[in-house]
Amino acid sequence: MTTLTLNINNKPYQFENLDPRTTILDLCRHHLHITGPKKGCDHGQCGACTILINGQRINSCLTLAVMHEGDEITTIEGIGLPEILSELQQAFLDNDAFQCGYCTPGQICSATALIEEVKQNWPSYVTEDLSQPNALLAHEISERMSGNICRCSAYPNIIKAITQVLEKQINTNLSNDTVNSLSNNTDTSYQTLSSSDKDVTGIWSPPPSQGQLKAQPAKIDVNSIQNASTAKTPATQLKANDITGVNS
Repeated sequence: MTTLTLNINNKPYQFENLDPRTTILDLCRHHLHITGPKKGCDHGQCGACTILINGQRINSCLTLAVMHEGDEITTIEGIGLPEILSELQQAFLDNDAFQCGYCTPGQICSATALIEEVKQNWPSYVTEDLSQPNALLAHEISERMSGNICRCSAYPNIIKAITQVLEKQINTNLSNDTVNSLSNNTDTSYQTLSSSDKDVTGIWSPPPSQGQLKAQPAKIDVNSIQNASTAKTPATQLKANDITGVNS
C-alpha cells in the first residue's frame, strides 16, 4: 500500500493507493471537493486551473499529484475566503475585474505570484532594464499575466486591480527603505502608470510594445485634404496623332 501526503492550504491530506496519473486539479476537485481551481481547457493553455506550489504559479491540470509530496500547495481557498479577502481579492472587487468569474480564481492565484516575482525583481519577456524591472507598466503586467485567459475580456480592469496592489506594496517598501537606499546611492524608483498605459484595452496577448504605448497620434492636415479634394485637374485633350493607328 502506497500513502501520499500532501499539504494543501496548510492542511495535511493522506491518500492511499492514489492513481499516479491523477493531476492535482482532479485531486482537488474530485477527491477533496476544493473547487476553486477550474478545469477550462485541461491542456495548460487557459490558466483557469492556476494554483501556487511553494509560492510559484503552475497549471494544476498538467501537474501530477505524486510529484508534490512535501510541497506547499495553495489554491484560491488558501489565499482568501469571502469573510477574509486578501488585498488582491479586494482589489478585484474594487475594480470590477471579472464578469462570469470562471477564470477569476486562476487570475488571482497568478497575480498573487506575480506580485512576489516583482518583489524579487524577476524580469519578464518585455522588460527593458533587467536590473530594475518596472512592473507598474501596463504592458509588463500584460505579459506577466498572458498565461491566463479571460473569455469575458475583463483585461483592463484586471490590470487596474493588480496595479492597485502593486503600487501600494511598492510604495510601502520604498518608504521603509528610503534611508538605506539613499545612503547606498541606489535608485529604487518606479515609474507609475502613465495616462497612455492606463488606457490600454483589449486582450493582453501579445502585449503592446513601449513604442506603441508612447506613440503620438498621426497629425492630419485638414486644409491640405480639402484643397486636394477641391482642386480641378485640367482635362487632357487628345489629338488624332496621339492615338495609335490614326493617320499612320
